[in-house]
Amino acid sequence: MKKLISLLLVLAIGAALAWHNRVNILVWGLPIVSSVLRPVGPNVPVNWPQGPATSERPPGERPPNIILILADDMGFNDVSLYNGGAADGSLMTPHIDAIARQGVVFENGYAANAVCAPSRAALMTGRYSTRFGFEFTPFFKIGPTIFQWMSDLDPPPLPIFIDREKAARMREITELGMPPGEITVAEVLQQAGYYTAHIGKWHLGSVGDMVPERQGFDDSLNLAGTLFLPEDDPDVVNAKREQDYVDQMVWATARYAATFNGSEPFAPDGYLTDYYTDEAVKVIEANRNRPFFLYLAHWAVHNPLQAKREDYDAFPHIADHTLRVYAGMIRALDRSVGRVLQALEDNGLSENTLVIFTSDNGGAGYIGLPEINSPYRGWKLNHFEGGTHVPFMARWPARIQPGSVLAAPVHHMDVFHTAAAAAGAQVPTDRKLDGVDLLPFVAGERAGLPHEGVPHEGVPHETLFWREGYQQTVLHDGWKLIRADQPDQPPGTGQKKWLFDLGADPTEQHNLAAQFPERVAALEALLAAHNAEQAEPLWPSVIQSPQRIDKTGIEPYAEDDEYIYWPN
Repeated sequence: MKKLISLLLVLAIGAALAWHNRVNILVWGLPIVSSVLRPVGPNVPVNWPQGPATSERPPGERPPNIILILADDMGFNDVSLYNGGAADGSLMTPHIDAIARQGVVFENGYAANAVCAPSRAALMTGRYSTRFGFEFTPFFKIGPTIFQWMSDLDPPPLPIFIDREKAARMREITELGMPPGEITVAEVLQQAGYYTAHIGKWHLGSVGDMVPERQGFDDSLNLAGTLFLPEDDPDVVNAKREQDYVDQMVWATARYAATFNGSEPFAPDGYLTDYYTDEAVKVIEANRNRPFFLYLAHWAVHNPLQAKREDYDAFPHIADHTLRVYAGMIRALDRSVGRVLQALEDNGLSENTLVIFTSDNGGAGYIGLPEINSPYRGWKLNHFEGGTHVPFMARWPARIQPGSVLAAPVHHMDVFHTAAAAAGAQVPTDRKLDGVDLLPFVAGERAGLPHEGVPHEGVPHETLFWREGYQQTVLHDGWKLIRADQPDQPPGTGQKKWLFDLGADPTEQHNLAAQFPERVAALEALLAAHNAEQAEPLWPSVIQSPQRIDKTGIEPYAEDDEYIYWPN
């Protein structure tokens, strides 16, 4: 009997320890389970189709090639064009900067959302993604469980609210995506005779007709894992934020994998940013004799933070290990842009290629680096400028004068219309489109310009909107209103509202909502009219997470910290 009691006691203690360490067990075990259920095979060389051996017309006499380079979670301050040096001030991004210096910089370029997937949906369609219900970002089904467990084990000062019932009914992340009936810029260009290729992150659906190759891309080399290199690779340097919920979830689902046109997953060949770049260069070389659209959707600089060792070693003077890893990741991304631009030059395509560079949203506060969105407040996940005011620039030597600057607000939705106009492609007329062609605002007075010598009057947008659940924002005539529920407050206490005059206060230091109630009401009327046109979300919000506006996720909480709740 004593032995039985002792055994039961040992089992009880073991179970208690296991339950207490369930997050660590889950983080350790999920990649193993994933590798068993869908193993990643060895690298498979990608065979991109070869275009014609010769061209009937020289590059300057055919429609332009179009390359869209999209960074992931890149902060405004990560580009040296804006600040003279990123990271600790020593990191230069000469190749990214060159796109703007050789073309146009959009000083007030806005992401379509403060989080990746809805932003990408708008970018691809030229429409507010809420018009077709893509309101919340697809979420790993295990995510709410991880968040709940971490919150239970170490209760945060600001509570997280999780709807466990909705979370239990949530579909798998692969099934959450953009409705196949939406028309992408790739489809528009494909119909205009372009070869279309996607490389990198998609995040708009992984099954059925939602995959890239059924959304207008002839070929797709798709992200199938979140690692830049295996965690134990001798050529990688890792930086983890083990106390952060999001970083935990990313590492818990981490794999080093890619797929090509829906193939079984296989290992990439080298550091992911360089691998995608190698393949992008191959696409350019293979299609130099025909118009092509290349969507290079980098995973960088999203976490997990992993730098190639040579890039990490380039910054021995940076004492902060995490910042040094992050700087190395940006260095690799800038190298990628340089190699793409050089490939265009080497193949005689530079003059007549439209290259657009931007980021899907601002830098993330949960990686714990305070300056990445400077001078703006806020982070990825909220609508302050740090979450939506992103690097945005374009180069087309045949059409855009070097050193051009457009100060008026522009938006990710405009990429669809600008690319279509450059290609002479037809845009759909059976639905509401929200973006505009930016070429009339930036084209210079050079031979052959469609808008030669005719400067466009007015601005691209008088009003812009952002919406994710109750977090809703309108920018009109320089005035910006952000409003959101505060679920940690007693029911019926209303919404939190911020009003900023961006012309006088571009970094959102002074909330004028109490001083100008009439302006708040006018902006809310614009929001109401906009909301009346939007569709119901395709899937519900399951989590309400507090986001501090002026502090990173690793800084201590203080009672006077300003915060906003993010619903997803």
